[in-house]
Amino acid sequence: MNTIKKLFLSIEQSFSLLFLLKWLAICLLVGIFTGSASAGFLWSLEWVTNYREANVWIIALLPIAGFFIGLSYYLYGASVVKGNNLLLDEYHTPKKVIPFKMAPLVYIGTILTHLFGGSAGREGTAVQIGGAIADQFTKIFKLSNSDRKILLITGISAGFASVFGTPLAGAIFALEVLIIGRIKFDAIIPSFLAAIFATYFCDVWQISHHTHYHINTVANLTPITVFWAVLAGIIFGLVGMLFSKSSHFWGNLFKKHISYPPLRPFIGGVILAIIVYLMGTTKYIGLGVPTIVEAFSTNLNSYDFILKLLFTTFTLGAGFKGGEVTPLFYIGATLGNALIWFIPLPIGLLAGMGFVGVFAGATNTPIACTIMGIELFGIESGVFIAIACTTSYLFSGHSGIYASQIIGSPKHVFFKNEKGLLLNNVKNKRDNK
Repeated sequence: MNTIKKLFLSIEQSFSLLFLLKWLAICLLVGIFTGSASAGFLWSLEWVTNYREANVWIIALLPIAGFFIGLSYYLYGASVVKGNNLLLDEYHTPKKVIPFKMAPLVYIGTILTHLFGGSAGREGTAVQIGGAIADQFTKIFKLSNSDRKILLITGISAGFASVFGTPLAGAIFALEVLIIGRIKFDAIIPSFLAAIFATYFCDVWQISHHTHYHINTVANLTPITVFWAVLAGIIFGLVGMLFSKSSHFWGNLFKKHISYPPLRPFIGGVILAIIVYLMGTTKYIGLGVPTIVEAFSTNLNSYDFILKLLFTTFTLGAGFKGGEVTPLFYIGATLGNALIWFIPLPIGLLAGMGFVGVFAGATNTPIACTIMGIELFGIESGVFIAIACTTSYLFSGHSGIYASQIIGSPKHVFFKNEKGLLLNNVKNKRDNK
């Protein structure tokens, strides 16, 4: 019996070694191509942002850029227009390899959005580029559906990790974002390998840099400070839910009243250009990184977070391209900055908690966001970051910015039926499409 047991264990370890070697090779390829693409993408974003800020008049051309983006997707991108949701759909119900054209289309669309003054992020673009690149290896290596699912996870983790310089958070995000309330442990090694390799190869090019944030003061951990952290987390969760619902609202509104897709970003661009002109500031367009950095040390306008929320959800709802995460960082950091008026925690700590807290609520990824907070701000603020992210996750409801997320485990028992599933799971998915 002992001999058989030892033989079984040796066979099991042999298969584990083969699994590791296979994914080590595949993840290295995914990391090289995705990390390099992210480096070029980050450099392009920096260049167009600097050019726009030096030539503000170019924002007047936002409607034309919007029409071009809409027309390009209408003519050539119907199969990839769902963006991140397509990656999630292909994971849950594999049908066909994601067309590589997703990568150049979303890259060009995002660059034009930022160049001409739209309010968007970069995570969605990087994840789509990573997913499109990774999925091409399905054909090359003739992978099975189960292996293809893991491959899609590596593309998501590689894109997310490399664009933010956070390999741990990127790896966890890819495992956590697919199904609300569950983590895909069967892909944990490939996800981490792809995230690490992609971050490394993005940095190797040395043509882009990741923004560094710093929390100067962390409060002492007491029952009182924990109470304030929980209160802040509740607010972050509600704002994360507001962002998700606003995104779906604007998207549905444009689809309902404008039947010709290229006209949606054109009309949206006209409205945005006029508003930016009347406000006389570019503070609420683009990535908004300078304002995010400011939020950690300087008192800002208490309404900054809501204006960024409106600008971003309207921009993306109209059909412009880009991600939601960096705007969510902006919204969360400026919201945390505003909470200093009635929550007695250090301003930098509140900004950091909001930075990842609103993101956690909007994407339903509290563990990844906690890890990201620790990677960006240091372990000293880790407990407060975790409280903000988990509380935000609980109070943001079961909706999110990704309509194709499946609810695997409800956030609390009040929404379970006899099978332990959310009663309105199907309804939520239908309403969010």
